[in-house]
Amino acid sequence: MELEKKQSIFAAWISLISNVILTIIKIIVGLLFKSPVLIADGVHNAGDVIASAAALGSMQISSRPPDEDHPYGHGKAEVIGASVVATILLLAALYVGYHSAVALFHPMPEAHVVALLAAIVSLIWKFVLYIYTIRIGRRANSKGLIATAQDHLADVYASGAAVIGIGLGLWGQWIDMPILAYADPIAGIIVAVLVLKLAADMARESIDILMEKAIGTEELAALERIVRSIGDVKRIDRIRAREHGQYIIIDLRVGVDGQMTIQQGHDVIRKIKKAILSSHPNVSEVMIHLNPWYPGAPETPSTEASISIDGSGTGLTKIEK
Repeated sequence: MELEKKQSIFAAWISLISNVILTIIKIIVGLLFKSPVLIADGVHNAGDVIASAAALGSMQISSRPPDEDHPYGHGKAEVIGASVVATILLLAALYVGYHSAVALFHPMPEAHVVALLAAIVSLIWKFVLYIYTIRIGRRANSKGLIATAQDHLADVYASGAAVIGIGLGLWGQWIDMPILAYADPIAGIIVAVLVLKLAADMARESIDILMEKAIGTEELAALERIVRSIGDVKRIDRIRAREHGQYIIIDLRVGVDGQMTIQQGHDVIRKIKKAILSSHPNVSEVMIHLNPWYPGAPETPSTEASISIDGSGTGLTKIEK
C-alpha cells in the first residue's frame, strides 16, 4: 500500500509538470499563429495546473496517518481535491463553450501547420498521461489521482477538437473552402458539453463520498458473505460500509453465543477483522458490535444489552442498551 501511495504522488507530480509545459506551449503557439481553439485549450490547461496542484496537495495530506484531531485519517482530503478539479473543469468548459460560440460570429483567422502540430503533441501527451494516471489511481483507489486522470481525459477531448478544427481549417484553405474554418469553434462547443458532463459526474461522486454514501450493494454482499463464513457468527444484525477517501470504514453488528466470555468474543472480533482485511486491503477500519444470541432466538436484531468491541482488537469499549 505504501508503494502505491508513492507511485500515486509521483504520477501527480508528472501530471503537474506536464500541465505547466503544455500550457506554455499552447498559449505561445496559439498567440503567435492566432489560433482561437489552441489559445482556449491553453487557458484550459492553465486551469489544469491549479487542478493538478490541488490534487497533489490533497493526496499528500491524505497519506498522513491518523492523529488526535483526525482519528479516522485524512482520506477525505483527496475527495476535496477531486471537488476542486471538478469545479475547475466546469469553469473551463464554460470558458471554452462561450468563446467557441462567440467565434462563430467572427471571421476565422488563417490556420497554421505549427498550431496543428502543437495540438497533435498535446493530444498524444495527454492520452499517455490519462492511461498512466488512471491505472495507478484505480490500483491505489486514489480519488485525487483518478480526478487528475479524468482531467487528462477532458484535455484529450479538447486537444482532439483542436486537431480536427485546425486540420479542417487547413484543408479548407488548400481546397478554397473557408467555411471549413468554422469546424474549429463547432468542435470547441462539442468538447465543452463533454467536459461539462465529465465535471458533473466527478462532482456527484465527490459529494456522495462527503455525504457518507454507502458502498455498492455487490461490495456489501461480498462483505456479508465473508462475515457469515465465520463459524461463531450466528446472525448479522447490521452491516454498513462507507468510503472515506481511498479506503473503506465498516460498521458491523453480529450475534454470537450469549454464553461466550469477553475473551471469546474478542477472538471472534479478530477472526472477522482478519477475514475482511485479507480479502479487502482497501478497508482500514472495522468496528464490530457483538450482540448475545441464544438458540431459538428470532432472526431480528436483539434489543438486549450488547457488548461493543472495537475491531482494532483493543477490547471492550462500552456496553450498549
